[in-house]
Amino acid sequence: MMNRFSIIAVIVVAMLAFACKNKAVPQEVATDKKQDTITAIVTNEIILRDDRLNAIYPQYVKLTTALVDNDAATARIAANAIGEGAARLQLNSKIKQEADKIVATADIALQRTAFAALSNELIVLIEKSGVQAGALYVDFCPMAMEDKGASWISGVKDIRNPYFGEQMLTCGGIKSTFAANNN
Repeated sequence: MMNRFSIIAVIVVAMLAFACKNKAVPQEVATDKKQDTITAIVTNEIILRDDRLNAIYPQYVKLTTALVDNDAATARIAANAIGEGAARLQLNSKIKQEADKIVATADIALQRTAFAALSNELIVLIEKSGVQAGALYVDFCPMAMEDKGASWISGVKDIRNPYFGEQMLTCGGIKSTFAANNN
């Protein structure tokens, strides 16, 4: 009987030792905004001053990329996330309305028209709130929207036109810049 108890005790101790040794130690969460900003700049990450905009900006990037790639289905998915996020976070209702227009159609031309209006609304919000880290570029294509022109936001200097896709991929230029050091 003593042997069984000894064996069980050894197994229990071994299991505890193994479990304790492999237990994940929670890492401290960085609260120093300056360090977060430095990290973001080094990794070319964009951090906006308004956390609500930070929540939808990655989906905006996906939407822009989908339009550049003429991918209406992916554009609808990204626009749906933007619309839901804008509603949940109580952002400008116009953003949700334009995102919903993109979701409602598979016609890439109609999606691009709604994208232009959505971009304008987002540009205004980013201009008001500012950029905490990194830089955003407001790009402009003078030929978009039947030569009326249209803007969009990009995290890179290279022009990748969401209004014409492959047809005129590099049409446009940088109209303005939102950067952490000029807000």
